[in-house]
Amino acid sequence: MNYIIFDLEWNQAADLRTRRANRLLFEIIEIGAVKLNEKREQIDDFHELIKPQVFHTMNQVTGDLIHLKMEQLENCRSFLEVASDFIKWCGSDYIFCTWGSLDLTELQKNMDYYHMTPVSEKTLRYYDVQKLFSIAFEDRKSRRTLQYAVDFLDIKKDEVFHRAYTDAYYTAEIVKRIESDKVFQNYSFDTYRLPGNKAEEIRICFEDYSKYISRAFPDKPKAMEDREVIAARCYVCGAKTKKKIPWFTNNGKHYYTIVACPRHGAIKGKIRLRRTEQGKIYVVKTMKQVDAEGVQDIINKKNQVRKSRKERRHKKEIE
Repeated sequence: MNYIIFDLEWNQAADLRTRRANRLLFEIIEIGAVKLNEKREQIDDFHELIKPQVFHTMNQVTGDLIHLKMEQLENCRSFLEVASDFIKWCGSDYIFCTWGSLDLTELQKNMDYYHMTPVSEKTLRYYDVQKLFSIAFEDRKSRRTLQYAVDFLDIKKDEVFHRAYTDAYYTAEIVKRIESDKVFQNYSFDTYRLPGNKAEEIRICFEDYSKYISRAFPDKPKAMEDREVIAARCYVCGAKTKKKIPWFTNNGKHYYTIVACPRHGAIKGKIRLRRTEQGKIYVVKTMKQVDAEGVQDIINKKNQVRKSRKERRHKKEIE
């Protein structure tokens, strides 16, 4: 299997009126990529600018950041042509790698805009190299800039940042420097295309937590009454757990629980409710072992919810 490390640059509407008139928010104007083999050795690269079809004025912030002018794109090929060649160049056995979580989603949105054959009909598994860098070299939680990671690893900076090929090249250099194969067990999932049914839902255990990504539900009540969404078994051994703090929310979007496994102790559950572009709801749930400090953090959140409710009731009584 090959690693396709790619980066995109995109333009957006230069004014609010143009933005409202188009359903494509970001138009890709450059694709850069590096292909690594299974030994993480570079075997090929891809780079091409793209002629805009949607936004014909360069957004000032975008232009200043990527140092591109519209005149440089006028004689380039269209997105349909370039993206088709890019997908062919990727081959048949590969996994995408990007710095952060935006590029893969925007690639698929632009492909859909031009009615191209999707790279996948299902939820895509990929590597978020920004996350892998944190796991391999820092605290697993921090999310650093690409330039920070390049400086941290003392990678020679031959080209400026914020151009598609150079950012893809630097990201590939970071991938090469991750020595532990164990780090590459930490996949990410792009949810631009959600699981289509219950059988396709994502259920995966990592080294220190588990993740569940649901299919789409019509609304929040339907999501929160689904048995698997609110299930809180021990992700380590699968045993039934005892509820210490039932599911509660502090903002209507995030839900928390604390359960106890006889063998593995306290486990924190977190549900994130996310909205699709069609207005439906899907769930990303994580389960993770926590210590006494982690339990106390959830207790504090719960107490704050109670305090806020009490204050609202008191205010209504006064009114």
